[in-house]
Amino acid sequence: MTQVQTPKVVKKKLFSPIWLLPIIALALGAWLGVKSIRESGVEVRIHFPSATGMDIGKTLVKYQGLTVGKVVDISIDDDLQGVNVDVLMDYRSSPFLNKDTKFWLVKPKASITGVEGLDTLFSGNYIGILPGEGESASFFEAEISAPVITPGNEGLIVNITSEKLGSLDVGSPLFYRQIPVGQVVGYRLDSSNKIIVTAFIQQQYANLVKVDSQFWNVSGISVDASLAGIEVRTESLAAILAGGISFSSNDKSAPAENRHEFALYDSEKQAFGGIEFTLTANGTESVANNTAIVFRGINIGRVTNKILTDNGISLEAKIDSKYAELLAGTSSFWLEGADISLSGINHPERLLTGSVINFITGSGDPLQQYPLLTTKPEPLNSNKLTLTLDSDTNPGVSAGAELRFKQIKIGTVLSSKLNKELTKVEYNIEVDADFSSLLTKGSYFVAESVLSVEANLDGVAVKARDLSTFTNGALSLIKGASNQQLANGALLRVFASNKEADSYFENSRLITRQLFSNDAADVVDGSPVYYKKMQIGQVNKVEWQRKSNDFIIDISIQKTFESLLTDKTVFWRNSALAINASLSGIEVEMSPLQGAIKGGITLGLLEQPAQGHENQLYASKFLALSQSTAITMTFPASVKLAKKAPIRYLGHKVGEVESVVLSKDLTELNVSAYLYGDYAANFNQQDASFSIVDAKVSLSGIEAPETLITGPYISVVPGISTQTASRFAGLIDKPFYNLDNALTFIITNNNLGSINKGTAIFFRGIKVGQVDSYQLIADGTGVEMTAHIESRYKHLVNSSSVLWDLSGVKVDVGLFSGAQIETGSLETILTGGIGLATKEVTSVENMIAPQHKFPLNAAVDPIWLDWAPKQSATD
Repeated sequence: MTQVQTPKVVKKKLFSPIWLLPIIALALGAWLGVKSIRESGVEVRIHFPSATGMDIGKTLVKYQGLTVGKVVDISIDDDLQGVNVDVLMDYRSSPFLNKDTKFWLVKPKASITGVEGLDTLFSGNYIGILPGEGESASFFEAEISAPVITPGNEGLIVNITSEKLGSLDVGSPLFYRQIPVGQVVGYRLDSSNKIIVTAFIQQQYANLVKVDSQFWNVSGISVDASLAGIEVRTESLAAILAGGISFSSNDKSAPAENRHEFALYDSEKQAFGGIEFTLTANGTESVANNTAIVFRGINIGRVTNKILTDNGISLEAKIDSKYAELLAGTSSFWLEGADISLSGINHPERLLTGSVINFITGSGDPLQQYPLLTTKPEPLNSNKLTLTLDSDTNPGVSAGAELRFKQIKIGTVLSSKLNKELTKVEYNIEVDADFSSLLTKGSYFVAESVLSVEANLDGVAVKARDLSTFTNGALSLIKGASNQQLANGALLRVFASNKEADSYFENSRLITRQLFSNDAADVVDGSPVYYKKMQIGQVNKVEWQRKSNDFIIDISIQKTFESLLTDKTVFWRNSALAINASLSGIEVEMSPLQGAIKGGITLGLLEQPAQGHENQLYASKFLALSQSTAITMTFPASVKLAKKAPIRYLGHKVGEVESVVLSKDLTELNVSAYLYGDYAANFNQQDASFSIVDAKVSLSGIEAPETLITGPYISVVPGISTQTASRFAGLIDKPFYNLDNALTFIITNNNLGSINKGTAIFFRGIKVGQVDSYQLIADGTGVEMTAHIESRYKHLVNSSSVLWDLSGVKVDVGLFSGAQIETGSLETILTGGIGLATKEVTSVENMIAPQHKFPLNAAVDPIWLDWAPKQSATD
């Protein structure tokens, strides 16, 4: 059977993927076309005087080392005045192609300041571009020379005006105190008579340039030759070769802004300081720039500029800063040249050097403008100022000596004589009226040295004065700070030298004070006084006082530190080297070198007011700050005691020994010591006792064993007197001090036997007291021993008590009874002891007084051992 197949209908797709390929190709082609058009660049035309050094397709356009274009064609311009260079610029440079954009040809150029365009030796010449502002442009006129381009880093640009360029060039350094801080980056002619030099200051030095900074040329070598010698000045080798500019600034002035304009002076002398003003005249043919302004034969200034104005000639002038005080409101200026007459020629040198401008001072505040006269004016004031000077000695000045101010004569010494008291030298002087305003309150005179010699590592400088100074001497005026002028008859001082004047005024600003010390404290005249290691004064004199056998030290403190001298002020001597050693480490403190060599004193402040010892010079900082009290003691010469030995009370350190000196007769030790401030009031009573504590070895043991290592010390026992003292007689043996209200009494015996200081007193074998001291009875018939019973046992002793010697071993040998041996404890065998027994109960009637005497029995009566009264501590 034939099978009929049914056809399968398939729906046709609307879009085939094969069509994606031409679409992508079309989009890629469009993108490449747009990119090609966009990056094809911008074509501009630059007009150059010639095409020398440029090639089509090779010469590039660069900005900051980056290629931004290429020369594509060179053609001659229509006027045959140069060439047109067509440049294809990178499309990204179009924002910089504006009206003020500059192009120039960069080629190798060698000069003293360096080699410019060195890279062109390898890559060939290229065209430089400096982007500018303005409207977009496509035609540019090339620059003949490279424009001013500042370095890439930040900084300050300043414009410096000058009449001539001199040896300055692009790259010439800028100096501040001989340190290069910038360089010249360009220059241009601003007008027919002014050049503007553009300089760049590095950012870290930009703050040095102030609105009133002074700039001067330091190019080459400056030589100043005169009869006084030849002076040669130069800034640096770079300035000699490439030129240079230096400047100075006033720290208090405001910083200069970018593009601030300054004047360039020919030298530092012209630029530095001074006061500027203007002179006006109708005719000044003989006046030129740098014409000197002269005062009494001394050049004090110069003409800095000559300007033609509608009203005549205007001269800009400057007077040097050290003579600025001479310029006043009534000052006069006149032109003066060589004077030729039948009697001769005055100032013949002016025939060669030209005229000068003479000057006389006046009074009042300076003006900004003065007329330049043709003849010398009449003096405004002929009244001279007469004054009196006095001096401790005659510094070589006699009648006729000149009075000078900055080496200008201002008056004359009329006479010299002793004053009425014959204690000082008086001078009568006369000051010219023109200079009377210089004499103000606080002024003084210093005698000029005929010959001065200054020697240092740089060399030796010798200065000699003129013949007038040799014959009559001369006095130089030092003007006072006050503006109050002096009247006739005022009195001023004369000093032999500046050093003497400085010393006088320094002493007038000092505060004197006297300190007391037991010794000279290792200081001498001139030893420094410090506060926190800063010198604030010095020692003036160290003087020994015979009566008190101590020292007075005169010191002076600068008045600036007057606030330190209060009731809390203390002084102590400096140690050249102080070492504080402890378990935590070693601390070493050294004094300043001057203090270590000459000794020194330190001022310190307490937290609380000083306790009446503000003029005491303490031996150390610790003693000063603890407000220690100085005392002296005398001991027998046999005593062993050293400096720094402690003074102790019941083991507590309450002071220390400052010095130990053997007396002249070799019989005593004079001990200077301090009691610490917190304890001094307890131990400076008139009846306080000081005794030596030293190690003692006996059968009973070692007393004060610590002194075997530390050495002997002083033990103090307070007194009960209300009177205080600072001198004490020391004891060899430590006295008994009834600290806990013990019962004291006296034991008598024919001899001391084995009893010693510290021998114990036993009651039924228990120690209840001891012997504290012993001495011979005044008539020599026996021994008295001072003893005490501890307060808790004192009720066991009364007038019925007996005492006997327990010391050693007692042996009783009989023919028929045999040997009987009596011993106490081992302690009493070795160190001795005293037995105590009491028959009756203690009562008010049988209580003993402190000086009650008990005899010491040689042996015990057996009956005593049977006594057993029932004592009560409350009885």
